[in-house]
Amino acid sequence: RDHHHNRDDPHKPEDVTSDGRVVTAKRPDHVWNLDLTTVPIGGGFWCSWLPFALPQSWPFCWWLAVVVDHYSRRVMGITVFKTEPSAVAVRTFLGRTISASGAKPKHLISDQGPPFWPCQDFKGWCDGKEIKPRFGKVGEHGSIALVKRFILTMKLMLAQLPLIAVRRESFRKELTLIVQWYNEHRPHDSLGGKTPNEVYETRFPANRKPRMEPRVSWPRSSPCARPQTLVAGKPGHGFEMT
Repeated sequence: RDHHHNRDDPHKPEDVTSDGRVVTAKRPDHVWNLDLTTVPIGGGFWCSWLPFALPQSWPFCWWLAVVVDHYSRRVMGITVFKTEPSAVAVRTFLGRTISASGAKPKHLISDQGPPFWPCQDFKGWCDGKEIKPRFGKVGEHGSIALVKRFILTMKLMLAQLPLIAVRRESFRKELTLIVQWYNEHRPHDSLGGKTPNEVYETRFPANRKPRMEPRVSWPRSSPCARPQTLVAGKPGHGFEMT
């Protein structure tokens, strides 16, 4: 159950682009965020200066591409590369994500990295799919920050593993489990305690359903943690540990 407060504007669906525009997500699949990141496999970033730094590629690290729907916070797609992906590889990943989800964004916001900017092929690809490419403003708070929050959550979870898998398929399985948990079960304060899938699929949120109350003498009219919900049945529910 989510214990956070529901805010007046629960989504706060805004991104600041390089031209100073504020792009507001009005619905699912209206604005997608795209970003690249790296995940060390083992000692890949132990030293950050040449000639001692290890190459930022497999078997020292994985490169990941991530797409997040801004309105719902849902991870729409994630993929793994052995080396820094080319612009063509990123566009191929985006095409697969659009095909798998059966939807495409009106705005696609990324940083100003080499696969995106300045890249006329990337802009042409977006134009062909009637997508408006936008680029986050360097150093601006709120610029593609949402996708980076997911990346931080993902890396914190990966850090709990004893080792990062060297085999791509094994690593993909770990990422798939994280994405499934994040989309289906991870409540968000900014979404009023809803999960990404609940918002994206317009489902009735679990934190609005009647709650079980184990305290027998607890008054039914007493307020609970927000959002306020009713007690299912009578107070005094028992639990069996199996």
